[in-house]
Amino acid sequence: MLLYRRTADGVEVLIGHMGGPFWAKKDAGGWSLPKGEHGDDEEAFAVALREFEEELGSPCPARDFTPLGEVKSSGKVLTVWAAEGDLDAGRCVSNTFELEWPPRSGRFQEFPEIDRAAWFPIDVARTKLVKGQVGFLDRLPR
Repeated sequence: MLLYRRTADGVEVLIGHMGGPFWAKKDAGGWSLPKGEHGDDEEAFAVALREFEEELGSPCPARDFTPLGEVKSSGKVLTVWAAEGDLDAGRCVSNTFELEWPPRSGRFQEFPEIDRAAWFPIDVARTKLVKGQVGFLDRLPR
């Protein structure tokens, strides 16, 4: 789900910085759309809404959704919808995942899937998003 809002300065998009130790010190290319995998028996749009809520801690604050199509990225197919709405990025709280860290230590830790969320103008979001998701910015309604 790609949430966007219109401001006096133009369009901004809400993206999340990926959590966990691998992404901790990465900014450029370390941000993502809220997303997740769906099974064969699940409807992609329903999963997009669920993942938005899980990764940002709030239901998607929109009612109208525009399909942005699909993009193949890192061997996966991403199906994304855009929605105009607003959300307090500073209040976003993500679900967590467990990871053995440090590697081969036998010690497991929990990390947030998204450690922070923020609104960015489209030109800034282009530098922050992982490469495979940048193309969705060009498909946003204007």
